[in-house]
Amino acid sequence: MRFKCIVIFYLFTLLQLPAQTAPVPGRRSFNDIFPGIAPAVRNSAFSNEGYAKSAENIPASSLVGSGRGGIPPQIIESVFEKKPGFLVESIKVIPGTDGKYSLLDVYNALGKIRGLKGRLYHSHTRNEDVPLFEEVTRIESPRKNTPVADPPLASRVPASETIYMRLKDANFGNSFYRGDITLFQRGLRYSLTNNKNISYYFIPVIKEERFTVQLYFEVISEGILIYSLAGADVSDFVSSKIDMPSAINKRLAVIISWVAEGITNTK
Repeated sequence: MRFKCIVIFYLFTLLQLPAQTAPVPGRRSFNDIFPGIAPAVRNSAFSNEGYAKSAENIPASSLVGSGRGGIPPQIIESVFEKKPGFLVESIKVIPGTDGKYSLLDVYNALGKIRGLKGRLYHSHTRNEDVPLFEEVTRIESPRKNTPVADPPLASRVPASETIYMRLKDANFGNSFYRGDITLFQRGLRYSLTNNKNISYYFIPVIKEERFTVQLYFEVISEGILIYSLAGADVSDFVSSKIDMPSAINKRLAVIISWVAEGITNTK
């Protein structure tokens, strides 16, 4: 009887080991999504700053996330269909094994719109760190600027949701955006587009819906992957007066740091 109990105990223990050590079914690793990626790019993606590269008038095939089968092609296509002259690609991983973070954490982080307020960037003109977005408000609709409070933490991720916001940009004044959140393939997609002209002293810099930010979040074996691509279509006159790669890069960096901080603070 004692021998049988010992055998049953060890069999039970062996049966439990795969559940503890095997990866979660369907969860990919960073290398699965970016096979053959350059070590320097991979190391940057896992750093605090993340990987980011600005480019002008390049084909989609030259992006790290393109043509590898890991990033949904719709993420990249939706930016390129706007024919952007300037692009910024970014990859960042928030470390967290054993299912520490989930898409629900991502969704709740995206809901904290007011967390964008006061985040700093370095202004070369002023030679100091200043807030990029001086005011941040969720609003009722494109036609109603009535402020709407950020929602409480959700218990589940909806299939899709649309939000509107007004950001008082340090350089461009009041800017209006539409954000679309969608459960997409293996992860969560966040599309951010200006739904009104972005202007500088009443001069349109980026016309309506010509600035697009696409963020794709996926739970991977190493944590949370944030892949993002931002593009802007501007005139030659504007691009000759404003450093557009720097302008886009700063805004994307602030958005990514806001989401990343929100995800880690949900725990």
